[in-house]
Amino acid sequence: MITETGRRNTVKVLFVDDEFIEFRALKKKIADLSEPAVEVEYSPSIGDALDKIRLARFDLILLDNRLLPNADFRETVPELRGIGYTGPIGVVSTDISGGYFQEFPDYGVDFRIGKDEIDAQALQHIIREYVTYDVPDFWKDDYSI
Repeated sequence: MITETGRRNTVKVLFVDDEFIEFRALKKKIADLSEPAVEVEYSPSIGDALDKIRLARFDLILLDNRLLPNADFRETVPELRGIGYTGPIGVVSTDISGGYFQEFPDYGVDFRIGKDEIDAQALQHIIREYVTYDVPDFWKDDYSI
């Protein structure tokens, strides 16, 4: 049984890719990640991802660059932002060298990463950089009433 505290300490990631094998590969790569606890959920399409986001809270979305029938992140990310998702979105692709990847901030993308670069250490870094920010303890007194 997961307590409410346990839920807050678990990072929920939505992995959106039209190839299930990519999800399985990701799960294997991050199996050794012990801190923080990561729960990864899979969506095979942007439509399915939109449905899941409407029903649950996700701390991070890893989104395949090309999802049919959409062309690339320039179409899918605005759909995610359009339903109110404000968390970090990372575009994942086999090849991130295309010139249009330089436009990713204009479309609401926080970062891009090659599929071959994702492993436990990379995901841990992404979580620390984009999902959690630890405020120093001495600052916390300034915000308590």
